[in-house]
Amino acid sequence: MVGNVGVGGGNPIRIQSMTTSDTKDIDASVEEAAALAEAGCEIIRLTAPNVTAAKCLEEISKRLRARGISNPLVADIHFLPAAAMEAAKYVEKVRINPGNYADRKKFAVREYSDSQYNEELERLYEAFSPIVKRCGELGRSMRIGTNHGSLSDRIMNRYGDTPLGMVESALEFIRIAESHGFHDIILSMKASNPKVMIQAYRLLVNRMEQEDMHYPLHLGVTEAGDGEDGRIKSAIGIGSLLADGLGDTIRVSLTEDSVYEIPVARAIAAKAMALWRDAPPPPENRATDSLDPFAFERRDIAPVSLGVQCPVATDRPPRVIARLPRSPGAADAFLSDIEDARGELKETPVEGVECPPVDDVAVPALNSMIAWIRGKVAALVIPVPANVVPGVFESIAAADDLAVILHREFRGSEPEELRSFLDLCERNRTLLAAEIDPSEFSSFAGLLQEAPSDRLIFTLSKPLAGCHGPGSYRYLAETLRAWSLRSPIWIQNTRAMRIGASETFLDRLIDASILTGSLLCDGIGDLVSLETEDDLVRGTRLAYNILQGAGVRITKTEFVACPSCGRTLFNLQETTQRIRNKTGHLKGLKIAVMGCIVNGPGEMADADFGYVGGAPGKVNLYVGKECVQYHVPEEVADQRLIDLIKERGKWNDPPA
Repeated sequence: MVGNVGVGGGNPIRIQSMTTSDTKDIDASVEEAAALAEAGCEIIRLTAPNVTAAKCLEEISKRLRARGISNPLVADIHFLPAAAMEAAKYVEKVRINPGNYADRKKFAVREYSDSQYNEELERLYEAFSPIVKRCGELGRSMRIGTNHGSLSDRIMNRYGDTPLGMVESALEFIRIAESHGFHDIILSMKASNPKVMIQAYRLLVNRMEQEDMHYPLHLGVTEAGDGEDGRIKSAIGIGSLLADGLGDTIRVSLTEDSVYEIPVARAIAAKAMALWRDAPPPPENRATDSLDPFAFERRDIAPVSLGVQCPVATDRPPRVIARLPRSPGAADAFLSDIEDARGELKETPVEGVECPPVDDVAVPALNSMIAWIRGKVAALVIPVPANVVPGVFESIAAADDLAVILHREFRGSEPEELRSFLDLCERNRTLLAAEIDPSEFSSFAGLLQEAPSDRLIFTLSKPLAGCHGPGSYRYLAETLRAWSLRSPIWIQNTRAMRIGASETFLDRLIDASILTGSLLCDGIGDLVSLETEDDLVRGTRLAYNILQGAGVRITKTEFVACPSCGRTLFNLQETTQRIRNKTGHLKGLKIAVMGCIVNGPGEMADADFGYVGGAPGKVNLYVGKECVQYHVPEEVADQRLIDLIKERGKWNDPPA
């Protein structure tokens, strides 16, 4: 229980957020907390960076309760145990960051002997025990919230900057709490990289099972950023874990006003709870799964060529197929769609297009279409209805600069139909995207192994019985492995794959991010299509943004930006947008914008450059993990950042 709100067990997924106001500004904090409660935020967090701020929580709580707002409050503590001891008097939960609560963070590199490490743990026990005892006495709960970017030197030197280090950091604090009989704990493993975050939570659950621990999980992708990118990253990380059955309370961390986080979080939670409510009982004989849930490794595939310039291979990024809303017969409009998209999507090219399903009447138009689009896209996907025989496509042939992919579903009763399409593709040098239920693979014994691996792609357009979308594709990937088939997998984001009937762009974005992002973070997926978008440009751009969010294909500048909070030393939203406007053309560069020092240097560990609040009106500039300029006046910090980028040879002038 967090105050009057239950977390875990049979409770629904709880929605959290954090105020951005300075906690010492009591009026602003109360108004923002009230707005969050009205928007549907169930648990509200405020920062308490010092004892003075912690004392303000008393009045904030009183005023909210006087308004009839009973939402539990959480004090966010980082460096000062004294602030935690004070805050615990007034709030329902205290959040502790193991990396910087009573621990050392000097970025020191040293070797710890076992005895020295144990001495550090004893010191930690003495420092952490008082707040554990106070929370127990006052009936408070606690979140032990590890951040990838703020692991202590002790953890870093023994375990490195890894998911294992994040988990061990939390377990040390749990063991201390348990030694005092305290179990009202929620755990989090936040990172700005969804892959790291997913692996850390899975590893934490694995370790908890080994040690007979059963604590709820708070999920979040920290420093996700803003706009579409921030929503995609959050949906990938949070949604993937919820689809795994992990997670009890969530926060979507956006570099925006905090109330805008709530609709996104509620939409993600609603999808997960819909899956759980409608889930069939698990099969008695579960399929095996060779996927390593704790480390990323791309699935090894046999190369397939989409024209000369667009290979599909293990060492190449996933390719993007765009859905065309028009039929092949609408020649002028069809070509106009492609030309407009090519003009608007220079950095995110339309690599393949998928036309609406065709029959024998449309074949002449198909041949004309192939002539029209050669040299403009790398591949044309042609959906084939079940009643269309392969002979209809005898005149359809690929070219060196255009791959043609016939896409058809094959049922277990259709091995001869599959054979006929495979023969056709071999004669015409076309590819076959075969949609087969993995449970029916045995009906095609020998046929699939005999097929040329460079002619065959596997895909699914709807969930398998008893599975959600990610589970269906994992089942497919595992079946391909069991049959020693290395053909690529095409992830289709169709309406049938969606969770729920809402047709808002946010809901479609979340569905696509969960399905595509979760699979990409597990190394599954070689082609991707967004078929829920009727607009060719929007669908293509969203597909590329999901690839970037999953960290598998970088096509623009990436910004790691923390959400505003009471610790922020400058206007984070304005600063992030200003820097984006000046550097957003630097394709492939990763720039971190951090409001304060708490998580800054760590969370931007893999960023190329960092812009971090160092003091009021002052900015620290980083190259990688190294701070190269301290306390730069804010009014000249933007230009200093640009100068740094130029000095390192990473700058190019923006297009006119």
